[in-house]
Amino acid sequence: MEKILLVEDETSIRGFLKINFERSNFKVIEAESGEEGLRKALLEKPDVAILDVMLPGIDGYQVCNELRKEFSDIGIIMLTAKGQDMDKIMGLEYGADDYIVKPFNPIEVTLRVKALLRRLKSKEEFQDDDQIVIGPFKLDLYSQILYKNDMEVDLTPKEFMLMKIFMQNRGKAFSRDELLNLVWGIDFFGDSKIVDVNIRRLRSKVEDDASEPKYIETVWGTGYRWKQGR
Repeated sequence: MEKILLVEDETSIRGFLKINFERSNFKVIEAESGEEGLRKALLEKPDVAILDVMLPGIDGYQVCNELRKEFSDIGIIMLTAKGQDMDKIMGLEYGADDYIVKPFNPIEVTLRVKALLRRLKSKEEFQDDDQIVIGPFKLDLYSQILYKNDMEVDLTPKEFMLMKIFMQNRGKAFSRDELLNLVWGIDFFGDSKIVDVNIRRLRSKVEDDASEPKYIETVWGTGYRWKQGR
């Protein structure tokens, strides 16, 4: 579920935006001030932040600037007053991706967020015949090497095959038997737990924290998948 950080001091505006976002299956993190918004962003790591320009404490521009420093790939939309062209210009200067002028239709805001997320995903994901790039990962199919943040990750051939399957099928859940057949072959008669062992090893190499994986997701009752949106 994608997360939206909503930093708006007007309770009524925050309330009806939250309702519309939740109807579209977003998780909404609310904040009434810039300081609160930054604290919650560090904890929750949202996909998109919606920032009112005029906030108590630090204003929306400062929040935008700090978020952009901390999260280079976050989507940021500024809420600006009607007719304030300078608000729009300054927001873009501070690193915002888009702006919406008050008053607005909450359905339009939801659509703009979805459009922004599509643009962000198209930037982070690139695939050709020789390599797959998703987020911090580049899988070089020609040299059979995985890179994370441009650093080579030492993988066994089986781990490389698992990464290739996951990155080529982002969001698709694979059962253990499917992974066993694809990686070890249909004539493999060993214990299917070998899949779990290799997933644990792979997570220890590619995850920031293997105990809380954010890329290779466990699908309870099924198997594993590369998390959609990562």
